[in-house]
Amino acid sequence: MLANSAIFEVTWEKLPDDFVLDDEPVDNINQPPLAAALTESLVFAGKLPANALTTTNYGICATLNNKFVVKAPDWGYVPAIRVTREEVTRSYTPRLQGDIPAIVMEFISDTEGGEYSSKPTYPPGKWFFYEQILQVPNYAIFEPSTGVLEVYQLDDSGRYQIQDLDVNNRCWIGEMNLFLGIWQGSRENRTGYWLRWWDESGELLLWGSELTIRERQRVEEERQRAEEERQRAEEERQRAEEERQRADDERQRADDERQRADRLAQQLRAAGIEPEV
Repeated sequence: MLANSAIFEVTWEKLPDDFVLDDEPVDNINQPPLAAALTESLVFAGKLPANALTTTNYGICATLNNKFVVKAPDWGYVPAIRVTREEVTRSYTPRLQGDIPAIVMEFISDTEGGEYSSKPTYPPGKWFFYEQILQVPNYAIFEPSTGVLEVYQLDDSGRYQIQDLDVNNRCWIGEMNLFLGIWQGSRENRTGYWLRWWDESGELLLWGSELTIRERQRVEEERQRAEEERQRAEEERQRAEEERQRADDERQRADDERQRADRLAQQLRAAGIEPEV
């Protein structure tokens, strides 16, 4: 693949086993829980297919002018890989081993400033790598301390354009059929801003710790529905009983009228009068 013949040539090769990967620690203590939370809700919602891949500070590779380039976004989602998990233990090469990531994310730290780097020369900046080399359709940059989320999507010219968040501070990620948005609250002793998923109907994808609460709510909702059904059945039974009682009353009144008519006819005949029929 030739991304820009005047500047570089991009090929897709497996990273050699002896390639030395960057082993620096994460920039911010918030990064691991933010990434874990994004993956966890996909798992519990059943929206993480068996051949999908989520990445956290994990090398995504390409070869630029015969030189390996490895970037490790804070979180990424690959819809499908076409190799075994063992083959992507250390790194992942799109096109060669599976799909281009549907989205990559960077969580801004106090020290990191390369999220917006469009440097095209080797080694390229993150922005340039995601936009021009990998051509990832969605690039999210999140500031955990302020809750600011920027989502960039590739336009028809292959350039990132910032997307307006909706009234709920969410952006539609079509490749995942989900909304990505901002949520404020607590999880694992961290209170602050989080990135979370919502489905197309606006339903929040829950974390495991929330499922217990939701399950209790579901049980209570089921109990209430069962009680409402019982009450409706009882009301129907009562209405049926009332209808039966009214029918019995009507039948009894008809019997009483018939008996009165018979007695009157007998009295008339006893008096020598033939009653009119």
